[in-house]
Amino acid sequence: MRPIIRSPLRRPRAIPRLAAFIAETRRTGTSAEAIETAEKKGYRTTIEAVHPLDESWRVPVYVANFVLMEYGTGAVFGCPAHDQRDLDFARKYNLPVRPVVLPPHEDPVAFSVADKAYVEDGTIYNSQFLDGKTPDEAFEAVAEKLEAADLFGAPQASRKVNYRLRDWGISRQRYWGCPIPVLHCAACGVVPEKRENLPVKLPDDIDFEKPGNPLDRHPTWRKATCPQCGGEASRETDTMDTFVDSSWYFARFTAPHADEPTEPQAANAWLPVDQYIGGIEHAILHLLYSRFFVRAMRECGHLDLDEPFKGLFTQGMVVHETYKDGREWLPPEDVRIEEADGRRIATRLSTGAAIEIGGIEKMSKSKKNVVDPDDIIASYGADTARWFVLSDSPPDRDVIWSEAGVEAAHRFVQRLWRLVTETAPKLPAAGANATPGSDDLCLDIRKATHRAVAGVSDDIERLAFNKAIARIHELVNQLSASFGKVEAGNGGATAAASEALSMLARIVAPMMPHLAEALWEQIGEAGLVASAPWPDVDESLLADDQVTLPVQINGKKRGDLTLSAEAGKADIEKAVLALDFVVAALAGQAPKRLVVVPGRIVNVVV
Repeated sequence: MRPIIRSPLRRPRAIPRLAAFIAETRRTGTSAEAIETAEKKGYRTTIEAVHPLDESWRVPVYVANFVLMEYGTGAVFGCPAHDQRDLDFARKYNLPVRPVVLPPHEDPVAFSVADKAYVEDGTIYNSQFLDGKTPDEAFEAVAEKLEAADLFGAPQASRKVNYRLRDWGISRQRYWGCPIPVLHCAACGVVPEKRENLPVKLPDDIDFEKPGNPLDRHPTWRKATCPQCGGEASRETDTMDTFVDSSWYFARFTAPHADEPTEPQAANAWLPVDQYIGGIEHAILHLLYSRFFVRAMRECGHLDLDEPFKGLFTQGMVVHETYKDGREWLPPEDVRIEEADGRRIATRLSTGAAIEIGGIEKMSKSKKNVVDPDDIIASYGADTARWFVLSDSPPDRDVIWSEAGVEAAHRFVQRLWRLVTETAPKLPAAGANATPGSDDLCLDIRKATHRAVAGVSDDIERLAFNKAIARIHELVNQLSASFGKVEAGNGGATAAASEALSMLARIVAPMMPHLAEALWEQIGEAGLVASAPWPDVDESLLADDQVTLPVQINGKKRGDLTLSAEAGKADIEKAVLALDFVVAALAGQAPKRLVVVPGRIVNVVV
């Protein structure tokens, strides 16, 4: 939707601060990938936009570094509650964040957006005539209203579909990539290679010491015979963008030895791919190319599909601070960071010179903000590196690499190892088939374990690996407290502890496979944990005897109420009105309204 912008008609004049902001943005880069990873920044202009559907509503206009000019008109409405980039921008500049899509089963009074935008489906609210509609219905209603509206004397609005497809230059002047199977002949021009001479293979005796395309310098590979006139010809030395291969290799995998590109029956049986996972560059480019290839292959009879993938998940990147000594970029291993007077001061280890701490950016060789995985593995092990990357942030967000974060992950590895090795001597022998007891200690151990397994299972299915790891941290905390009460002679308790450690090793295995195998051996289990089945959950242990409800006063949380899960609405109301902070807020008066959403929240309107 394009806002209508009103400002006095006057001759444009230079605005130095705005010009400086635009220059800075251009230096950062304006590619889709650069925009996605850059810090969201903006410059507030003196212009205000009039909302097309509500002339009384004025919207501030910013020049921002994350809106693509070729997207629509280059002027777009922000929707911070439901777009992560807009949300990051709004939080940075203290702009209002008003949700307009209510998730299923959420209380419209209580629902809010913190640091993660809500981007799923729901019901429109806080939106006047659109309230109660689905997002798709709301889009249609807005379009109809704009088409029929007299927009302050502006031309009547009409719908338009914008296509973002651009020409794809597939040739690259480099060795890596499939050779383009054409030849250059002085007499015949550009000639396709004969089918019987395909595939054209790259030479394996390449010299990479000099800059430029090494195929241009190869003494023999370029020499060929023209398929048309039989005269001398030279091969094309550009190679194809590797996206060409990966845009259809999932189809080739279904019949890798077929003489034709695919065996349609096999490809149609296996495809589409269930889950596509890729970085932002893949989500923008590769997905587009793959969809194009699938349609082309369908037209050529190689496939009978409309789409290549069922699900898309866009993962974040590992990023790191940058460091500069004058114009020279420095690697992290040549930098020492110290705290002084609340400031971070960086010095160059090799010279002792003070250096500049730059922004956090995608790891790249050009800016040298790269951490060598071999160094991390040598110091901490591969499991620690995996655990840190998966635990530090959601997989669809960037991970900021930090030494402190890696060290914290390594401390958890040590703690987990101690928990198992100190508890294992108390446990019954593997295969003893001991039965866990039903006393409070055994139930505490079993409930914590089975709930963690259920949660981790769900988190992994949803690719929420950081949440799965948080549950494992919580489980280790609970088991550490409970295992201190387990005595070697208590058969029921040791059986519960044995079950807990067996389950713990298995849910740790996807993230830390090496450690999990060592834990598996410590508790006396046979074979490999990688071959063991995923633990089954006892549903009866998942039910909670108590529930904790957040209590709000006039829409703001003031405390919690814990009571029986079986408590009815009358019991909840009575307990809420007896809370000290509710009594103080009411000051002897009856509440205007008491809203109870069973199992979720209580709101007292004073």
